[in-house]
Amino acid sequence: MTLALLLFAACQREAGPYTVGAAGPWKQSYGLMTRRGIDLAVEQINHAGGIRGAPLRVFARDDEADGAKATAIAEEFVRARHVLAVIGHVNSGAMMAAARVYDGELTAVATSASSPDLTGVSPWVFRVISSDSLNGAGLGRFASQIGGTDPVMKRAAVLYENDSYGRGLADAFRRNFRGTIISFDPIDENLSDAEPFISYYKLRRPGIIFVASRDHAALTILREAKRQQLDAIFLGGDGWQSIVADTAASEGAYVGTSFNAEDRSPTVQRFVRAFTKRYDTTPDAFAALGYDATMLVARAISKKGGDRRAVRDYLASLDAEHPFDALAGSLYFSEGGDPLGMGFSVARVSHGALLTGLAQ
Repeated sequence: MTLALLLFAACQREAGPYTVGAAGPWKQSYGLMTRRGIDLAVEQINHAGGIRGAPLRVFARDDEADGAKATAIAEEFVRARHVLAVIGHVNSGAMMAAARVYDGELTAVATSASSPDLTGVSPWVFRVISSDSLNGAGLGRFASQIGGTDPVMKRAAVLYENDSYGRGLADAFRRNFRGTIISFDPIDENLSDAEPFISYYKLRRPGIIFVASRDHAALTILREAKRQQLDAIFLGGDGWQSIVADTAASEGAYVGTSFNAEDRSPTVQRFVRAFTKRYDTTPDAFAALGYDATMLVARAISKKGGDRRAVRDYLASLDAEHPFDALAGSLYFSEGGDPLGMGFSVARVSHGALLTGLAQ
């Protein structure tokens, strides 16, 4: 990390500052963690001397995870000629809406927008999280193995937020689960009452309940399951990163993740220490993805300067022999803008922490 920061500062000085856009739902817990990862990266880059001797600045906008707002913000970024690239958007729906605006104009590096629909949407759109078509497949295979030959564990119920993220993840899980799906139901992201679902599951007795949601709906479901003492294994995707804050409700749940603060890799632990010192909380995958996307864009600018197309071309030129060293692995991109070389694993919540090494 130190070497990378010094490389940003060591290039020939140019007029600055350099400016990047950033867009996400900053008031949401996952958006806040993403923004903290972005801000930490910017602080570290500028502390090390900036990019080509000039500071890096962030032009941030809150899209509220809304497609119409994301489109308007994308248009604002494109018009602002000093904006060289965009970190974001955070959500799949927002990124899909904004992608057509960025096409041919401005590079956007999505953080946690994981919908399969984003693959190949524009040669100017990249992302640092793998597609739900891959993540959901991995989670489906994991769920198929976790119960061994127990027939109860071959029965799964699926709940999903009815948006591009939830549908994509749930569909991939369903296609890869080797067992019986007893129900497949949409939920609202602001779900406030999970009693009907949990009562139904007590009657039908699925061994596994897969929920393709973000943390709010996840905790509503997990708390109700604890209240009714439902005996089942709960599994969620990367949207469940923040459930560990409720140690009672989340204990024992499984979470798909591209990052784990418990990873003993020196690179990860340096990031964890810096983030914890800055914000007095442990970083999750959203924070790590925001950090990685910012460092990646900064690297592109340090190599190519203030030219929008050159920044895009640099990202597209990364390959297995010349990757970007991200927190979750060696990062480069497919022709469709999806990350290659990044890890994705399943972790179990234990006493407020995610413990990995369970499945790949």
